[in-house]
Amino acid sequence: MASVIDLHTHSTASDGSESPADVARRAARAGCSAFALTDHDTLAGLAEARAAAEQAGTALVPGCEISCRSDAGSMHVLIYFVGEGPGPLQDELARLRSDRATRNHLLVERLGALGIPVTADELTGVAGSTVVGRPHFAALLVRKGFAESPQDAFDRYLGTGRPAYVPKARLEPGTAARLARESGAVAVLAHPFSLGLDAGALERTVGDLARDGLGGIEAYYGRYSPPQRASLVALARRHGLVPTGGSDYHGTYKPDLEVGTGTGDLDVADSVLAELEERRP
Repeated sequence: MASVIDLHTHSTASDGSESPADVARRAARAGCSAFALTDHDTLAGLAEARAAAEQAGTALVPGCEISCRSDAGSMHVLIYFVGEGPGPLQDELARLRSDRATRNHLLVERLGALGIPVTADELTGVAGSTVVGRPHFAALLVRKGFAESPQDAFDRYLGTGRPAYVPKARLEPGTAARLARESGAVAVLAHPFSLGLDAGALERTVGDLARDGLGGIEAYYGRYSPPQRASLVALARRHGLVPTGGSDYHGTYKPDLEVGTGTGDLDVADSVLAELEERRP
């Protein structure tokens, strides 16, 4: 029986609720032969995750997730096999983290102007670290009684076009793919249906991404149905891309998703990882 893998997880190094070590232990308990830690714009959790993975008997695929621009709006790209030393991708990640800090400061100001006082200390308390993202803002708004749920906080204040929304720096997908290749890594389109495109537009977009140098698309996504996954596998194959997969685990910030199994039926074969490794430059 083939082992399973999970190539999309998040920790307290970005916007997850569990430590990198805990994510590694969860992956091992789920029967994953390997998992990828793909925190947003950072590699900070990789060392901790690797040490815990070695103890737990699973393998770490070093990764991250970055935001890109597209005609449809926000596009997320997963990067796999990222080295932790200096390089062009690592330099870009540092720039994106700096932009995130500026964005958070503006978010605090905008919420204050709406009569919702929040402080940096409160946010780091929620996050459990100095790495703060919008899910932590949402959790704090719930805690302080300004929203009924994290989703309500996004719908009312934090989501695109809402009163406190502040856009973040984004790369072109081709730039992300190039930086990945220059760093010995592979770029993959995350949760393709989040682009909100119809079938024809998604087909054209994936074709463009393949020409830009991306290596795969996330077909086996934690929240997708079996028919959706099958359609994305076929889409990937039509464009010569690897159909990858993962849960998008965020801990309590996405409580319906668990490492390795997503909403309960995720089953990504380890052959996916072997195929993805063949795309490394």
